Amino acid sequence: MLDADHLVESAIDRTGLADFGATGWREGLDRLVDAFNREADLTEIGTHILGSRLEMLLANRLGVWSTVAANPEIGEEEVEGPLVIIGLPRTGTTALSNLLAADPQVRSVRLWESSDPVPPPEAAHQHDDPRIEAATKGLELMYETFPRMRSLHFQSPTGPTECQDLLGMEFRTAHFDGMARVPSYMEWVVDCDMTGAYESHRRVLQLLQWHCPPRLWHLKTPVHMLALDALRSSYPSAKFVWTHRDPAAVLGSVCSLIAYTRSWASDRDDAEELGRGQLLLWAEAVRRALDFRHRIGEEHFADITHAELQSDPVGALNDAYGRLGLELGEGRGQVAAWACAHPPGAGGVHEFALDDFGLDAGVVRERFAAYLDRFPTD
Repeated sequence: MLDADHLVESAIDRTGLADFGATGWREGLDRLVDAFNREADLTEIGTHILGSRLEMLLANRLGVWSTVAANPEIGEEEVEGPLVIIGLPRTGTTALSNLLAADPQVRSVRLWESSDPVPPPEAAHQHDDPRIEAATKGLELMYETFPRMRSLHFQSPTGPTECQDLLGMEFRTAHFDGMARVPSYMEWVVDCDMTGAYESHRRVLQLLQWHCPPRLWHLKTPVHMLALDALRSSYPSAKFVWTHRDPAAVLGSVCSLIAYTRSWASDRDDAEELGRGQLLLWAEAVRRALDFRHRIGEEHFADITHAELQSDPVGALNDAYGRLGLELGEGRGQVAAWACAHPPGAGGVHEFALDDFGLDAGVVRERFAAYLDRFPTD
């Protein structure tokens, strides 16, 4: 079994640090560890995998807070934007994230620095930092151990990644549901106060950009839709790019991906429960995002359909920039080069069936009726 106190002590021993900063992280850790122990039916290797991840997040938190405390000027760093990619999972958010990351005026949370943010990256060594090699080896080990991930979710060590580890350091993110079955934790986390989590999130961006600009950030993770008011409280200048696709075309893919990643840590077969849970989760996330959009105004949003990303990714991004008062400018060639090198389907084919998870296309579309009325999709 996992033990929260032991994980905390291990992180302290590993780093030689003891100040975790604001205390809001502890409730999430305790709830998560309890759910892992009681509800996830973790295997021995699953306990090791998840324990190692939690310890990594604790160690990273210690490092971040120690660095910020020793260098208070980090807290004065201005975070520009950010451009926040939202939308249902499997709607093209990863491709769009990589297109934005190819634009040199935009700063991204890169995989290698997300998993190991301290010491803060230096501009002069951001392309040869030794952590890149470590991230490369870790990613290849994951692909060797779990080969289906090559086609399920494209990543590169130096490419952008979801900012889940930034929220993970507060232990307040729905991403943990993708690692194991944790219904009690999910019931809490989707309605918990995320203000402190996004304040911590911002502090990490300040640290990452301190010696390594630019300062116009882009962020990406669908779970932001659950707490957009809290996100905006930390990022009042945020602008949003929303990707759209028929929910009935993506929910099966979402469930298939989660079923696979959960299988790394547990032998449970929760296919129909997983389907019901994901349908409810993402319908609620979209409902909250629509309400947020109505309240703050259309001028803060640009929309891109999955079909547009497939047929003309550079044009789709250029149009979104224009709607948000930005210009693609000199970065257009680099964005186009990334798109040319990564055509749709290049990573392989992901096969799944909606009914494998007890879902029906008509039921899914009914649940998303208000969204589909607002955004008819391909």
